[in-house]
Amino acid sequence: MQQVILGIEQLKALRPSWLAEARLGLLINQASVDASLRSSREIIAGLAGKNLRVIFSPQHGIQGQAQANMVETEDSDDPDLRIPICSLYSHKNRAPTEEQLDRIDCLVIDLQDVGTRVYTFATTMGFCLEAAARYKKKVVVLDRPNPVNAKQVEGNLLKETLRSFVGFAPIPMRHAMTMGELAQFFNAERRIKADLEIIPMQGYKREYFFPDTKLPWVPPSPNMPTPATALVYPGQVLLEGTNLSEGRGTTRPFECFGAPYIDSRLLKQRLEKRNLPGCHFEETSFTPEFDKWQGELCHGIQIQVTDSRAYKPYYTTLAILQEVMKAWPDKFSFLPPPYEYEFEKLPIDIITGDESIRKGLEDGRDLDEMGRSWQVELEGFLALRRQYLLY
Repeated sequence: MQQVILGIEQLKALRPSWLAEARLGLLINQASVDASLRSSREIIAGLAGKNLRVIFSPQHGIQGQAQANMVETEDSDDPDLRIPICSLYSHKNRAPTEEQLDRIDCLVIDLQDVGTRVYTFATTMGFCLEAAARYKKKVVVLDRPNPVNAKQVEGNLLKETLRSFVGFAPIPMRHAMTMGELAQFFNAERRIKADLEIIPMQGYKREYFFPDTKLPWVPPSPNMPTPATALVYPGQVLLEGTNLSEGRGTTRPFECFGAPYIDSRLLKQRLEKRNLPGCHFEETSFTPEFDKWQGELCHGIQIQVTDSRAYKPYYTTLAILQEVMKAWPDKFSFLPPPYEYEFEKLPIDIITGDESIRKGLEDGRDLDEMGRSWQVELEGFLALRRQYLLY
């Protein structure tokens, strides 16, 4: 199987004229590397020289050093290039300011997404498009693979009333688009009208999961250690809105989940009766080193994906939540705000993007019936999405 050629590698080969002519900004983190693990920062600094004027960092920081949910990173300086590193994840700024953009003519974005609506890198890209349009700057997106494939779509669409930092546009939880495709979608569908260019990949196929690309995996955030984590994330991220540990503070975040009040054996039995496709549930216990239930022994389940194409992460976690809510109704709870700079709406609602999901869970509504209720809007999204696909 041919190795995928990334957007950053295409940029090296193409060497467009703006690399030598424009003052550049660069939005990256530690996972912005080529196939040989050379950083995009180093590559673009070599190509552009003194034209590289500023670096921007997304949530978790330039080295992926910060944890989630409003654990902010500060501005700093690049010790080698001697240019500023501006954080786009703080209460002050989550989009480039006019002063920051005055330094540049073109913003280059090279971030590894994980294929899930709530992962904030896509929102940061959307905010950058809006700022670039406002201040007449060009945006170039260097494309990267969707690690959970760019073919399988799952979940309800985000409601406009629940738009937040974990939901930039009305797309499903598992959107099956690359960052370049999302940029085109955002730019057109939200009528941003930024001057946008995409440097696409070569050799990429929509059905590829990350291991199929033959590229090295660098964790794009602290709790995304492997492609297997990314595969369960479109569902397990829902647990961030509950008092269940999603495995933060363990070596298997999102793959493991639980709480002190869970009976692992009982929960496994209940889940196995569901005959959920593409996965196996293993009893487990763990003590989180940080985050929910820190220092307390939790009991729960480790999800082992046995067939990545059959597995439905969003549906699976909705089933998990239903079973936990039925078995431990007095101990399970949805968490109150704040969550990712939203101080009024319930975290579970802005994560799912639709209050009816929570209400359906609370009412014990049949999951297949819930899925049918959003099928029409999902089909509408698929039809709309086609015009923005690059592969």
